[in-house]
Amino acid sequence: MSPSSLSLFLFSLFFSSCLAASAETVRRDDDDDSITIWATPHDSFSSSIGVLGCKIDTNRVAYWPASVDCTNICVALTHGDRTVHLLRIDQSGGAYDVSYDAWNYLTTGHSASDQPSAGGAIEMTYRNVDARECRDLIHTRGHRLPLSAANSMNFLASCLDRRGGSWVADNYVLYNMLDSICTLGRDEECEIDWPAANQPTCPHMLGKMVELDDTPVYNIRYPTGETVVAGSNE
Repeated sequence: MSPSSLSLFLFSLFFSSCLAASAETVRRDDDDDSITIWATPHDSFSSSIGVLGCKIDTNRVAYWPASVDCTNICVALTHGDRTVHLLRIDQSGGAYDVSYDAWNYLTTGHSASDQPSAGGAIEMTYRNVDARECRDLIHTRGHRLPLSAANSMNFLASCLDRRGGSWVADNYVLYNMLDSICTLGRDEECEIDWPAANQPTCPHMLGKMVELDDTPVYNIRYPTGETVVAGSNE
């Protein structure tokens, strides 16, 4: 390899390493446990653990690279002098994604519905906070985390079995819905007799593919700020 080719190779390797590092934590502040990240806007609600979007504020969700935790389910994200609380209920492919409306508010001070803006990764800081800080984002009786009875059991079982307990184990409610955007199933609560049983019981058959049309989940589209029904392909 010629000297010029070697120099080009080393530069490319360095540049690639810098790009990879930008998706990871930049630094940790040991004084207050804040972690610096590069946050990007996310305009389509999802939840890898089966949280039901029709029963939470989908404009305040964190899509972090790490697995969803049974206790650290609420984060405070700060940019400048503005802070929002977010439910960390989905695992991203590597980026620190944030609901578009939350990202827009942190960067501009306005809702994405009112004054939408465009942009990419923005430096912000976050820290895990007590789950009670996110109670207003959960719209169920007792502010319990709404989970799909058909598709959340692997996550819920890991929380119920956790030695020492967890916030999710003490604060969950199961619904007979099949998907996180609430288009299939029934809007009814289910129960589980854990650990005697590993399958929830519901007033109607668990997991039946019944179309739901009265529990819509809405997304705010990036970068127009248009509100659309999730899954509608509008």
